[in-house]
Amino acid sequence: MQYQEVIMPRKKKIAIVAHDHKKQELVEWAKRHRDALARHDLSATGTTGALLERETKLPVNKLRSGPLGGDLEIGAMISEGALDCLIFFWDPLAAQPHDPDVRALLRIAVVWNILVVSNMASADFMFSSPFMDGEYKRQVPDYEERKRKDWPLKG
Repeated sequence: MQYQEVIMPRKKKIAIVAHDHKKQELVEWAKRHRDALARHDLSATGTTGALLERETKLPVNKLRSGPLGGDLEIGAMISEGALDCLIFFWDPLAAQPHDPDVRALLRIAVVWNILVVSNMASADFMFSSPFMDGEYKRQVPDYEERKRKDWPLKG
């Protein structure tokens, strides 16, 4: 497969999602990393975005609630190249009524090779990386090339 190089700018476009039982954990993490988050453009699903904005006083582009389509909105932003990173504190111990949407969101993040973190430890590592404060050359599969060869996609 061929790859295209996409430059992630110094100011990253970050989407933030948290399941209900992980929202407080995310808010506490965001308070600790407020200064770093302030250097980036933030979007979040509805309730999570409102909590982040209230608790950190940072501007957040609030989308719909996850179960009402917010996860899908973020997925669309990823596929359009409008996001660089996904912070998704998901709850592995609770059934989610919108689980297919959650899986689709995680899948599309992998398809487009964006940074995805799913818990405090990985989010801490993400924000301690020198790549967060500079440009980063991300390799994205050239799906147009694959489409020309394999259309319709198989497997």
